[in-house]
Amino acid sequence: MTQSDRRIAYFSMEAALDNAMPTFSGGLGVLAGDYLRSAADLGLPVVGISLLYRDGYFRQRLDGDGRQEEEPVIWQPPDLLHRLEGVEIAVEIEGRAVRAAVWRYDVVGETGAVVPVYFLDSDLSGNDEADRSITDELYGGDERHRLRQEALLGIGGIDLLRRIGCEPSVFHMNEGHSSLLTVRLIELEMEKEGTSEPQDALERVREACTFTTHTPVPAGHDRFNAGLVKEVLGADRTSLIEQLGLLANGELNMTELGTRCSRYVNAVSRRHRAVAQAMLPGVVVSSVTNGVRVVTWASPSVRAMFDRHLEGWRRDSAMLRYATTIDLKEVEEAHASSKRALLAYVADRNGARLDPKALTLGLARRVTAYKQTTLLFSDLDRLRRMVDAAGPLQVVCAGKAHPRDEAGKRLIEDLFAAARNLEGDVAVVFLENYDLAVARLLCAGSDVWLNNPVKPQEASGTSGMKAAVNGVPSLSVLDGWWVEGWIEGVTGWAIGTPESTSDSADDLYAKLESAVLPCFYETGGLAEVRRHAIALNGSYFSTDRMAREYAEMAYLL
Repeated sequence: MTQSDRRIAYFSMEAALDNAMPTFSGGLGVLAGDYLRSAADLGLPVVGISLLYRDGYFRQRLDGDGRQEEEPVIWQPPDLLHRLEGVEIAVEIEGRAVRAAVWRYDVVGETGAVVPVYFLDSDLSGNDEADRSITDELYGGDERHRLRQEALLGIGGIDLLRRIGCEPSVFHMNEGHSSLLTVRLIELEMEKEGTSEPQDALERVREACTFTTHTPVPAGHDRFNAGLVKEVLGADRTSLIEQLGLLANGELNMTELGTRCSRYVNAVSRRHRAVAQAMLPGVVVSSVTNGVRVVTWASPSVRAMFDRHLEGWRRDSAMLRYATTIDLKEVEEAHASSKRALLAYVADRNGARLDPKALTLGLARRVTAYKQTTLLFSDLDRLRRMVDAAGPLQVVCAGKAHPRDEAGKRLIEDLFAAARNLEGDVAVVFLENYDLAVARLLCAGSDVWLNNPVKPQEASGTSGMKAAVNGVPSLSVLDGWWVEGWIEGVTGWAIGTPESTSDSADDLYAKLESAVLPCFYETGGLAEVRRHAIALNGSYFSTDRMAREYAEMAYLL
């Protein structure tokens, strides 16, 4: 097989390809969507595999006190995807043949190259009612439901590729959700060789597989007890997994399954590599730092600026390094246009009239405890004193809490309470139903991007990269990608120090008072920081670079 014939099958539980297509929940899916678009831009021979969620993740509704309610997302797959007529696959789940239809979405790159993405859909008449619901919602249901979804994605995804005549030479698992694809590949190898011995088959499968881990804490890795595995996958597949030594301690760890069956395993930032290596003894962990697709995330005014000054940037995001040649006034004008768009959206959605001349912090992420969404509001009196001394401050927030994350939901309520308490002193706005459209406005229109997770639980993070593309510097804890992107006072600012194991509200307030507010209101140096954020961070932290690294290191193209 020649290099031009090689095809990479990219499996992901979620993929953000269109804001109207709710096949994603957050960072993992947005990354997958950006990667698939960059693969098309670069003409890489990639095919994507995911699941089609009839009810999406959820639509967020917030009442006046910030109490979150969840609603299913109403959408029509035929409006956005093409169903492959006459093409179905069937996977044995709980002793039944679960049928799935196949939908296709074509990702078209800047040069016209196409990356097809296939979505499996179990909502078919003739399926048991429980089986029809397998692809109802993303990250919904109990462990049994989750394992059924992962069986359809991994095992069904391999059978789909065979059904359409696609013979990949590389199988890329984006997290452990699709790790059962390795079991199906081993089965096929054993059938081909006419053997009941799985170890030789495992070695051949390992040469074709690569695994990306995004989770820096043990609790974030899917584990299923052996009894449930046997009930869902059946006795034969469970026995095969057991023969491979992957039912240790009476449970199946999907990350262990995927990594043990992969030739190449990577973390998603250099810092995350060290964390992941400690969690995965016996596995050699490399790193490919995440990125964002620049063309997708640059605002209209920023894209126009790049078109005027950086020829070829749409096909090669590294051209952004020459942003240092763009006049500072033009950089500021492009950002002012992005900020006006954000503030207009805030006024339309929330009725809040924010000040275009006030320092505006963007604070948007999945709302859960380790993200510390409310850290900025730990000392409201100190915030008031800071504003009185330095100048106005306003904060635009967004983010969803998982439906079962009660602590995360309470954080949203706490943020609403802080906003009421600060009324008249610091304007705080929360935009409900955080999605791709809101993210584009926030990442481009904020003046500074705030990120303050608990170390070392940020595997990478990509929101700050999206902001950097638009000349929005980060104020962030030194975790994930920011360890690589941070140059103090040049691309943004650090909360705490590289040596600190935890960073406090005092660290955040100190940096706001000593550096960020003065830069905005006194020294006039923010335009230079904006330009450096584009040239140094926007040019490097892209999925163009990320996809090339995968091609060279993981796919061996």
